[in-house]
Amino acid sequence: MAAAGLGSRRSCEEHILKGRVSINGSFVRNLSTRIGEEDEVRVNGRIVHTIAPRTILLNKPAGYVTTRSDRHAERTIFDLLPSDAGSLFHVGRLDKDSEGLLLLTNDGNLAQELMHPSKGVEKEYEVILDKTFHDRDAAALKKGTWIEGSVARVESVRQLAPNKIQVILHQGLKRQIRIMLGQIGFKVQRLKRTRLGPITLRGVKPGSYRDLRTEDLEILRKALATPRPPKPKRAAKPRMRLPLTLVGDLESRDRKIIGRKKPALIEAAKVSVTASKFSKPYGRVLDDSHKKSPRPARKVSPTRERIGKERI
Repeated sequence: MAAAGLGSRRSCEEHILKGRVSINGSFVRNLSTRIGEEDEVRVNGRIVHTIAPRTILLNKPAGYVTTRSDRHAERTIFDLLPSDAGSLFHVGRLDKDSEGLLLLTNDGNLAQELMHPSKGVEKEYEVILDKTFHDRDAAALKKGTWIEGSVARVESVRQLAPNKIQVILHQGLKRQIRIMLGQIGFKVQRLKRTRLGPITLRGVKPGSYRDLRTEDLEILRKALATPRPPKPKRAAKPRMRLPLTLVGDLESRDRKIIGRKKPALIEAAKVSVTASKFSKPYGRVLDDSHKKSPRPARKVSPTRERIGKERI
């Protein structure tokens, strides 16, 4: 079904689960059902004919919507494509104001692999900003932020000009780059996708397209088959070790803090421990002087003392 251009693999699975697909006159809901060459497959009563797989690379200009039909949109990407490309579906999206590389295909398996997060396909963008970009801004993008309940971060950032950067993503959240840059105080003036995995825009002008050749597809599938390198584990932060000597009984607050770290070392007499993180309250040798001194007796004026004696 995906090869016939009926949609992505996920949307075809939904057709099957909803009982819209029949094989030789019998409706099926089992996703693992095998089909032979002589079987007749219908979706909503219409016979499905397999067609040759096709993948197109489009250099999308700004102002075009990534959809097949939208009554509110003046122009869609299919206005730029030939009439026989109506059975293709786009792999991922570019919003109306964004431009650059966009793949369209009728190969459902290829589309599924390209969009699946586990594959980690690199997406490269060139971004022009409204003001100068600094190293601290790149660090903020790499650290990540929250977008609609998901952690969004970039894989790498490279500065091409004072207000122009190159961003590489593995994720594909909606309007991710625009939102992340907006959260650190930037406004995107131009956003262009220049690469998807090993496929680039070389030789394709804005508004033009080309069919991917067999060698292009082989390079793309080889990149998808290459296992993604594991992320290096972050080195554990060294624990600060500050010598701490306590003399005498510990107050309850001191017992609670130190007891979580070294409960066996708390004694009523002299205690010697090595602690971390508590350099502020315990950055010195403590003795009885750290305890609060008793409040002095309140002075009473002679007049108040005389009145008190008279009352007695």
